[in-house]
Amino acid sequence: MDAIILQILNGLDKGSAYALIALGLTLIFGTLGVVNFAHGALFMIGAFCAVTMQRLLTLSHVVVDESQTDFLGNPLAVNVPYVNSIFGEELGQALINWSVPLSVLLVIPVMLLVGWAIERGLIKHFYKRPHADQILVTFGLAIVLQEIIRAMYGANPIQSPAPPLFSGSVDLGTYLGFQANAIVYPIWRLVYFFFSAIIIAAVFAFLQFTTFGMVVRAGMADRETVGMLGIDIDKRFTFMFGLAAVVAGMAGAMYAPILSPNYHMGMDFLVLSFVVVVVGGMGSLPGAVAAGFLLGILQGFASMNEVKAVLPGIDQIVIYLVAIIILLTRPRGLMGRRGVMED
Repeated sequence: MDAIILQILNGLDKGSAYALIALGLTLIFGTLGVVNFAHGALFMIGAFCAVTMQRLLTLSHVVVDESQTDFLGNPLAVNVPYVNSIFGEELGQALINWSVPLSVLLVIPVMLLVGWAIERGLIKHFYKRPHADQILVTFGLAIVLQEIIRAMYGANPIQSPAPPLFSGSVDLGTYLGFQANAIVYPIWRLVYFFFSAIIIAAVFAFLQFTTFGMVVRAGMADRETVGMLGIDIDKRFTFMFGLAAVVAGMAGAMYAPILSPNYHMGMDFLVLSFVVVVVGGMGSLPGAVAAGFLLGILQGFASMNEVKAVLPGIDQIVIYLVAIIILLTRPRGLMGRRGVMED
């Protein structure tokens, strides 16, 4: 039982990332009708926003420290972060330690700007083009963004540690009635799951309970009729593209301590997230979230040594096998709507 619970937790961890990326993909497809293969690159940019925030907070200047001397007794010149000089050593170090959560404050404006630039500069020209054209141009954009990140940050993964308060592990077994150390799990992965749940709930609440969200949902169902009512639905859809970019960016920033950011991480998550979207049903927001967690949990179980001993490599293909089975039995996915991408 403890091994099962551990794999469920692993699945929820991966499923959280899949669900957040798939949610943004579905928002874009549901509002604009665009198959955005650059969405994984937005996840990557978010992760590098965490790297950028860490570097900004650790910018330092040289200060002569009278309390430290070399072997001749001369004061040493040491590098002191600017935040330590401005806010004091204790608060400055706290800001550096919490650079990953603080990077969300950088992600929101950056990703809104990136999303607006992509939608206004490129995507709007492909609204009425075939989906194949959309895939090709957005995939090309993803490659361009990937190469820009590699040129700016290098090809090697960059570590972005979690805050010290959440950097260790917690013994969940003692809370669930198991023996000590039966279920030991990294705290930050639990934080990421709850963070994802909050973001998903916030997006659904925004669409369900705000006037803006209700207009967007109406536009997703019947764009022409909403436009005839005098509502500029295009501006609202542009905002939704920016919102989807922010969701992907926050998912990437908070995932940085789990997977060190690298320039190809967007592509790694993109393919899996598109499988999640298709399994959940194209255009279905609940389907995207449900499929993300479902496939994440299945991948977690497939990663067990006992399973891989019987079926080597099953953890690498289980998501695609499940996708094939679901699409053979339910061609529209778990919660897909009639008429979506069926013309």
